[in-house]
Amino acid sequence: MVSAPFCAKVLAELGADVVKVEPPEGDSARLAGPFPGGRPHPERSGLFLFANLGKRGVTLNTRASDGVDRLHRLLESADIFVENQAYSTLEAAGITAAELELRHPRLITVSLSPYGRTGDYREYAGYDLQVNALSGMSFGTGHPHREPLTTPDRQAGFLAGLGGAYAAIVALLARESNLAGDGDLAGGQYIDVADSGVISTLLTGYHLPTFIYRGIAGSRSGNRMRLGLFPNCVLPCRDGYVCIDAPQMEQYQRFLNLMGDPDWTENPRYRDRRAMSDQYPEEAEDLIAPWFMEHDKAEILQLCLENRIPCAPVLTMAEALEMSHLHQRQWFVESEHPEAGGYRYPGAPVRLHGSPGRVVRPAPLLGQHNADVLDG
Repeated sequence: MVSAPFCAKVLAELGADVVKVEPPEGDSARLAGPFPGGRPHPERSGLFLFANLGKRGVTLNTRASDGVDRLHRLLESADIFVENQAYSTLEAAGITAAELELRHPRLITVSLSPYGRTGDYREYAGYDLQVNALSGMSFGTGHPHREPLTTPDRQAGFLAGLGGAYAAIVALLARESNLAGDGDLAGGQYIDVADSGVISTLLTGYHLPTFIYRGIAGSRSGNRMRLGLFPNCVLPCRDGYVCIDAPQMEQYQRFLNLMGDPDWTENPRYRDRRAMSDQYPEEAEDLIAPWFMEHDKAEILQLCLENRIPCAPVLTMAEALEMSHLHQRQWFVESEHPEAGGYRYPGAPVRLHGSPGRVVRPAPLLGQHNADVLDG
């Protein structure tokens, strides 16, 4: 639902002219929300508005032959084609890697799917829940006595889309510089991005070397990272939750000083940080929990900043929207949509000096640019 739209959004913000192709009934994200006031409306979905910023939009019925033909006509002048359709849908429409290479030899295709376009799982449907499980992410998320948790808010799809955008840029550079050096100026590529592969590479890769070098298999450990050194956990404070992770001894000592060097630090049982983390973490956390409950998030953050202790508050959405740091960086971006009105959305994670991100238009209305793109 978001992998291909977000991939194309990243490209649009870097200057690409992106045309979003939707079925006549609209992208399914239009019905996903969230919606202002909780009232569904196909032109007011927060997910759709965010993931499709900066694009023009057309509607095509690719279930019919004339719709597929019109799509191929669009691809004749395109540099990059991004899609995340079901394997069976692509097969039925004839939009396969072989067909695209035959008809559009210079085209760079980014094909995003839960498990990749080859292999035994290529025809299986999947969402973030299954993708996280296959990638190994679910192995370490949640409490050991409960069911595993998935990453929130379609994170697998967003990360896969970001990876697809980077791959498309590299493929485009390779095509333009003809890196193959064999005189073939076609230079198109078919990029097969598996959401599960992206998650396993970005978020679960540390499990393998930990097992190889320490013989420890990761597992779910609730509010803490099992493989780290105490303290490395999320704890409640007076007005919410705070994450603390102080692996270096100097950081840990400054944290103990901040708490007033409590007497329990003289007990040999509480001087082995590895044992505190691996063997009796709940007991160890109970020792520092009262200090956190005496302070609110802002106080703890300021104290930890002053004493160079790695720490971060767990913000609610309302708190994130009001966070002074994000406002000072001018991270939030305002947009005006003809149907949804004005809204604020997250900006780019980094600012590139040579090619700063930009948004030239809000997300398109359904079929808004049919006349310009399809009939122009």
